[in-house]
Amino acid sequence: MGNYLNVGNAGFTAAAKGLYVDKTGMIAFINSTLDTKDKLTCVSRPRRFGKSFAAQMLCAYYDKSCDSHSLFEKLAISADPSYETYLNKFDVIYLDITWFISSADRMEDVVSILQKRVIEELREAYPEARKENTLSESLAAVHSLTGDRFIVIIDEWDALFREAKDNAALQEEYIKLLRGLFKNSGFTDKMIAAAYMTGILPIKKYGTQSAMTDFREYTMTQPEPLEQYVGFTEREVRDLCKSSGLGFEEIRKWYDGYVLGNNTHIYSPRSVTEALRRNRIGNYWTQSETYESLRLYIELDLNGLKEAIVQMLGGTRIRIDVATFQNDLTTIRSRDDVLTLLIHLGYLAYDIDSRSVFIPNEEIREEFVRAVSAGKYSEIAGLIQNSEHLLEATLGMDEEAVASAIEKAHRAGTAPTFYNNEQALRSVIRLSYLCCVDEYLRIEELPSGHGYADVIFWPKKASSLPLLVIELKWNKTDGGAIRQIKNRDYPQALKEYGGNILLIGINYDSKSKKHTCRIEEYSG
Repeated sequence: MGNYLNVGNAGFTAAAKGLYVDKTGMIAFINSTLDTKDKLTCVSRPRRFGKSFAAQMLCAYYDKSCDSHSLFEKLAISADPSYETYLNKFDVIYLDITWFISSADRMEDVVSILQKRVIEELREAYPEARKENTLSESLAAVHSLTGDRFIVIIDEWDALFREAKDNAALQEEYIKLLRGLFKNSGFTDKMIAAAYMTGILPIKKYGTQSAMTDFREYTMTQPEPLEQYVGFTEREVRDLCKSSGLGFEEIRKWYDGYVLGNNTHIYSPRSVTEALRRNRIGNYWTQSETYESLRLYIELDLNGLKEAIVQMLGGTRIRIDVATFQNDLTTIRSRDDVLTLLIHLGYLAYDIDSRSVFIPNEEIREEFVRAVSAGKYSEIAGLIQNSEHLLEATLGMDEEAVASAIEKAHRAGTAPTFYNNEQALRSVIRLSYLCCVDEYLRIEELPSGHGYADVIFWPKKASSLPLLVIELKWNKTDGGAIRQIKNRDYPQALKEYGGNILLIGINYDSKSKKHTCRIEEYSG
């Protein structure tokens, strides 16, 4: 066993211990691509979403230098017809690009060092093969000698594009190496049985074309049919919770939000496993990287970006075009490029059906709040800081203070062209009451016997705060909003709550641009 050629199954053996989720169905998918034109696969997903785990799993399964029957015999892949056919049958080249970056004295030497070290191992394993100077030629020499084909697995394939984002010459050298391995269809078909690359970014584009067009890509914006292998599915999280002190609903309320193809709800593996190990809900995925990296992108001076951030903090989904993004960190020209990058980084979720982007869950929402509060958007930071005063005014039934705070939020958090818009008012309400997430669950359009309540803030367990029923009106009256709550019997729909309820009517007059508020206690 070597460091790059046939590394064995030790990595997967260690990863499979403890809180383990069976993702070996991915092996069956890769098996189905062997010896076909679809054998080049690139899967991109955010950090801490199991990229290295998947790469180590594939190494353990295909590597002919080890016997992995005991690792896989009780897992899902063992029931697949292809299981025995390909188990431990190939020479495997495993390249962790972050390892080469960390071990090189100079970033400029990474690609040459990579080729040199892998070629050295090939020569040690096959001394009788012809001595060649490039990695692709060395693989061809081994194939000519033995007839064996290789499976190439590249972990963090895009690390050079992230760590050396301004070094175009190094990136070109790297792409040239990859094209040498995978672009020549005659060579690839003879020497490469399959290739699997995983990273955060999709393959770099030049204009509208991918740098390596022969790869089949599965990304955060187009994951199908591999969406169940991006992170943990809802069923998998439910199963993990069965032997934990944390209930599934607690996990769901904090970490759910990534919704991929076929309505597949995905959870961050890092967040779930850390919460279950510690028996405590917390911000575990975001702790693995400073919020400065998020702030760097959301503060770019691009038209419409600030307004989009405000609206998403308020719970609104923003329609975007993900096709303009060039899959790198330097060619960012528009608001949509930034938002698409944040999808791939895991900070935003993408709904492919509506082509819209949104903040996926409370863990990520808190990261946005931190980034905005410490950044240059002082007016947004002020709204977040003052949201506690708004909640205090609401609980104190200070109608003028509530109306004034909402009016301030409307002015500061809404673009002029979007100001006189009913959806903007709903977004402003969400943003204004941001601090409520600590004590409340927000429910929108809760059905009653005669309609829907606009926004409900339901106190979390052990909270003594009243339930808040908010009705929004446009060019009507705040009193009319209260009457609608009563007439449509909203409080009866909430009778299982059993505690105090505040009815809050808010009206916006589009001519005067004034907000008014009426607050009443519900007396049954």
